[in-house]
Amino acid sequence: MKIATLIARVLLGAVFLFFGLNNILFFLHMPAPTGDAGTFAGLLIATKYMTFVALLQVIAGVLLLVGRFVPLALVILGPILVNILLFHFLIAHGGAAAGLLATVLELYLIFVYRLSFRGLFDAAPEIH
Repeated sequence: MKIATLIARVLLGAVFLFFGLNNILFFLHMPAPTGDAGTFAGLLIATKYMTFVALLQVIAGVLLLVGRFVPLALVILGPILVNILLFHFLIAHGGAAAGLLATVLELYLIFVYRLSFRGLFDAAPEIH
């Protein structure tokens, strides 16, 4: 179980670190989407929204690779993964395999670190 967790954590961290850095430094040529997906992606890039998302990906990727603050990294990546899947399912209509794999890794890690998330489900949390 520990080896599977380590593999999942390092793989997910490496993916988000690599593609987050690519969205900032542009070292890997990615084909531009066409149609509505291209228009939407163009707006996100023009407004620097994708730069902010890429920075969050890099931060979460580093946290996962280092193995510190893993639950925080998973919380950061959750909404990013939802948006990746929604973009590919609703706008780009395909190409969601990598997003699905990352989501499976994320869900597995959330399960493994589930005790760190138990405070999120308190109906009446204590105030200190």
